[in-house]
Amino acid sequence: MLARNLWTLLLCPGLAAAAGPFLKQINESAWVFGNDLWNLTQGPVFANKLFYKSEDLVKSYLGHYSGWGKSNSEDVLWLVHNGGVNNLRWLNASIVARGSDWADISFTSEQGDLHWVVFEDLAGAYQYFTNRALEAVQIWRTVWQLDPTIFLNGRTNIKDQALPDFSLYTNATKVQDETFLLADGTYLTKYDFADFVRDRDFHGVYGPDFGSWYIHPSYESWSSNQLSQGLTVHRESSVGSAVQLNVIQDTSHFRVTTLQQPASGKIFGPWLWYLNNGSVKDAKKRQEQEGFRFPYSWFNNSAYQSRGEVAGSLRLSDGRPASGASVFLGDTNTTTQPIVQGINYYYTTTTDESGYFRIPNVRTGRYELYAWSNGGVLYNVYTNVTCTDVTVAKDKLAELGNITWDVPKGRSTLFQIGDFDRKAYGFRNGGLPYQHGLSDKSPANLTYTVGRSNVSDWYYAQSANGTWTIEFDGGGVSEGNAILSVSLAGHSKGPSLVIDINGQRLDTLTPKKLANDAALYRSGRVSGEWRFLQYNITSDQLYSGIHEQSCGGIHLYLLAPHTPLVSATECMIDEDEAFLKKFIMVDSNGQDIFYIENSNNMRFVGPEPAS
Repeated sequence: MLARNLWTLLLCPGLAAAAGPFLKQINESAWVFGNDLWNLTQGPVFANKLFYKSEDLVKSYLGHYSGWGKSNSEDVLWLVHNGGVNNLRWLNASIVARGSDWADISFTSEQGDLHWVVFEDLAGAYQYFTNRALEAVQIWRTVWQLDPTIFLNGRTNIKDQALPDFSLYTNATKVQDETFLLADGTYLTKYDFADFVRDRDFHGVYGPDFGSWYIHPSYESWSSNQLSQGLTVHRESSVGSAVQLNVIQDTSHFRVTTLQQPASGKIFGPWLWYLNNGSVKDAKKRQEQEGFRFPYSWFNNSAYQSRGEVAGSLRLSDGRPASGASVFLGDTNTTTQPIVQGINYYYTTTTDESGYFRIPNVRTGRYELYAWSNGGVLYNVYTNVTCTDVTVAKDKLAELGNITWDVPKGRSTLFQIGDFDRKAYGFRNGGLPYQHGLSDKSPANLTYTVGRSNVSDWYYAQSANGTWTIEFDGGGVSEGNAILSVSLAGHSKGPSLVIDINGQRLDTLTPKKLANDAALYRSGRVSGEWRFLQYNITSDQLYSGIHEQSCGGIHLYLLAPHTPLVSATECMIDEDEAFLKKFIMVDSNGQDIFYIENSNNMRFVGPEPAS
């Protein structure tokens, strides 16, 4: 201990006498900075030798680094041990602003500047990144790789538990990126610590004496919408470090990968990196305080400080208030789905019981508003609503008034399994927390009988070749065309879905039609990237009686004793996995079919219904 402390003082001469925030250059590519409570040594890529309470919290591990990724290779994006592929390289550092008790220390790279705002009495620092020249990317993040003997546990809003013991990886079989099979049949994977980004309060790693936390008072600079999921903390499998991730730009995980180029000048953050004594309770208290402080008054940036509000009310065209709807304020370019938008700033909220919403502290600019069902009283609403050209002015309220949300009318529902919430909640084994391999418990063949079966009899995922059958009585359905709606909460690598009606194939959904979102085999039990399809069922495809339906050599029997009926089945052509969210069959009764292209992957398949 004595030798280590002497070495620290030699590395940082004058540190013991430092007054408040400081930056000191060691050589042309190394600096030390911090305050009287902590200090960090920054090299050209990695920042290590993090001293807090006389303890080095990094030791031989990588420490702090930041960068971007545009490859599907996890080895490129996360497990960087070769000097920094796609990591930011720091060219110089300087104090660019000061307050009475803080200093803004900026590290400059070709792509942009990472700032550490150090307050004299704060253990940790506020951070933000100003983009200058990032290319189109899937990932932008900051990372800590810390001493695993100090940081034993990982905490998110979903999980709070010990990180897997490093010794478990020795004889484990690697099955995919950072996912390992143990001899007892269980798995170790970093994806079990994933979460829904905009549901986070704070996350980090901690032990009995120290904690390192990321606290975001706002997620406005984060990409995507309410359905965005991402990585948080995990055990690094090759060296054993405790990894704490801050993945702000992510159009890769739990969705179909897409490249997005952040706007030049976009500011990621600020957020708080917070050090404490390992107390989760203290971190929670600090998180609550940061929420009240947003937007930060110390941040002297005119665009950041220029804000207004957006408000409005959503009501369905059938008269119902759109209670509990998901509302997203995003890009005006509707050709990019909300789940992969990542150029500008994004805001989310939920309507109240009357359908009213209000979004405060919105950066000034132009937006488009999107809203969709989050289940509940909107369980049968599969359409969405958009409001174009929402303009937010400084210190003004953009009052959108009453917004009508069109829903189909004049139709009767034959059956519906689950809610139209774009998630797998309610189905067996669906929901949180994340868990790899749980789809193996789903049966290959399943029969669901409307009127006798419950939603919980339908599994959240199918992972074995087989046929899932829906049996129902269509008595009382009026003559005319019908519509089959298929809602997939996610669709992962490899499967082909064959949808038949009375032995007549409606569609074969190959991987070319439904791209891989990787959610299911990365521990997802709720959603990936939502896909929605509709099929027009003509009268010559429907007739009474008992019908045999086949899919890839596997047979489906459909009970249809009275009037025209329809069913659908998922057929797995290979061994990979897919979410099968829910089906709904309705009588169109001569009404036009509502469908949307591009903005959220909704599409119509089949001839136009009779008018």
